[in-house]
Amino acid sequence: MNFDGIPLEHASIAQIHAAMFRGLCSAEQLVDAYLARIDACDQRGPALNAVVTLNPQAREQARALDAVLRSGRTVGPLHGIPMVIKDCLETADMPTSFGSEIFANHHAQEDATVVARLRAAGAIILAKTTLPDWATSWFGYSSRSGETRNPYDLARDPGGSSSGTGAGIAAGYATIGLGTDCGGSVRVPASFCNLVGIRSTPGLISRKGCNPLVGFQDTIGPMGRSVADVARVFDVMVGHDPGDPLTYAWSVARAPQSYLDSLVPDALKGLRIGVVRNAFGADSHPDAAPVNAVMKTALAELQAGGATLVDVEIPNLMDWLVRTSLYVIKSKYDIDQFLGSLPDAPARSVAAIVESGRYHPMLDLLEGIAQGPDDPFSDPAYYPAYAAREEFMKTVVNLMAVNDLATLVYPTVQVVPPTRQDCDSGVWGTLNFPTNTLIGSQTWMPAISVPAGLTPAGLPVGMEILARPYDEPGLFRVAYGFEQVVGHRAHPPSCPLT
Repeated sequence: MNFDGIPLEHASIAQIHAAMFRGLCSAEQLVDAYLARIDACDQRGPALNAVVTLNPQAREQARALDAVLRSGRTVGPLHGIPMVIKDCLETADMPTSFGSEIFANHHAQEDATVVARLRAAGAIILAKTTLPDWATSWFGYSSRSGETRNPYDLARDPGGSSSGTGAGIAAGYATIGLGTDCGGSVRVPASFCNLVGIRSTPGLISRKGCNPLVGFQDTIGPMGRSVADVARVFDVMVGHDPGDPLTYAWSVARAPQSYLDSLVPDALKGLRIGVVRNAFGADSHPDAAPVNAVMKTALAELQAGGATLVDVEIPNLMDWLVRTSLYVIKSKYDIDQFLGSLPDAPARSVAAIVESGRYHPMLDLLEGIAQGPDDPFSDPAYYPAYAAREEFMKTVVNLMAVNDLATLVYPTVQVVPPTRQDCDSGVWGTLNFPTNTLIGSQTWMPAISVPAGLTPAGLPVGMEILARPYDEPGLFRVAYGFEQVVGHRAHPPSCPLT
C-alpha cells in the first residue's frame, strides 16, 4: 500500500487521510496492512518482539469507521488512524500487563483517559507494546515479553521504557504510537529508533489509567515519524480530567487551540538557541564520539535554518540530577498506591512483586525501588529532593532568560544505542546510563527528541529540545523548523519497505 508513491511505512496522518477521504483506501485496509507488517516483522523475520497483544476487534472497529465515512461524516481528527500503545495504558478490551508477567491476564474495567480520547477522535488501537516491568528501565527487558530489539541494529537495544512503541513505529507497525515518560521513557526510545517523541509539562495530559513511577513527574506522550503527526495526536491528548488532579496544569498552560499552529515556515528564523555543552559526552569515549559528530552537523543545520546558537552550561548539572532524583524515595509509594486501587490485582505492592522473583532479573531500578521507604513523607531525604527540583528549574529557566534563549538543545542520550551484550554484562544499567532526558523530567520542563541523524554505522541519534514550562508551542516550533531543514528520518534496514 502506498499514498501517491509514499509507502505506508512513511505515510503521515495527513497523507493517509487525503487518500482515505478520496476513497483510495479504507480504515480496514490500513488495519490489514499494518497487521501484515506486524506478522512479518515481530515474531518472524527480524523478530523485533515489540508487540504484547493484538486487538481482536481492530477490524470490526475499522469497518464501523468506514461506514461512518461512507455516510459523509468523520468521527474526529484521527478518523481511522491505527495506533499502538504502551501496555501500561489501561484498555477495557485488551489485557494491561504493565510489562509484568504477574499481570499478564489483568483486565481493566475502563480505558485510560488518553485511550478514551484517542478513540473518541477516531483512532484504532491496533496493539499494545512491550515495556520493562512497571517502566523501570532504560532498556527493553520485560518479564511479560522478554527482550525487544532495535530495528536499526538487531544486536542493540531500542531504548526504554517505551521499547515496543519505539521499535514498532520505526518498523511501520502503525501510523503513530504512545509511550509514557517519567525520566525519559518516550525520548530515549525515540532517540534510539529515529523518531519524534515528546514529554509535556506534567499535568497537560491525564495520567488516569496509567501506572505511575514518580507520580507528579509522569506524563504520556506520542511517538511518531514526524513533528506534525506528533502534534496532531498531542492536540487530542491534552486537557483537564477530573480523574487526575495534576491536570489543573491545563488551565495554567493557556494552550493554543491547536499545537499545529506552531508549525510555521522559517520556524527557526530569528531564534536564539542554547547549546548545553556540559550535556555532551567525552569525545574520547567510543560510544559518545559518534553522537557528538552527528550533533555537530545537526547544530550547523539549526544555524542554516536561521537560528543563532549560543554555547551555555547548566552549572553543577550532575549534582542537580543527583539531588533531585526521587525514584528510589517516591516510586515504591506511588506504585503501591496504584496497585491498591486495582480490583483483583494479583500483587498489591512492589515488595510482593520483588519477593516473588517474578520480574526480569536485569531490572536494577525495580530492586532499588523495593528498598525505598514505605512512607516517603516521613523520610528525611524526600523534602530536600523535592524542594531542589524547584531550584533546578529556576536555574535552567534563568540561564535561558539571561541569554535570551527560546530553547536549549543537547543530545537526547550521550551515547549510541547500547548493544544487548553491554546491557547484559552490566556495562550499562538503569542507575548509571548517561541520558540527558532527566534534565527535562527533574525540572518539570517540556522536552522533545527529534532525529538528528545517523552515525556512520547507521545508528540513530536524537537531539533533545528543552523549553520553559508550558511552552509546548515553542517546542513544536523549533522541532518542526529543524525537521524542515534536513529531514533525518531513515527506514530501518532490518524491516524492508512493503
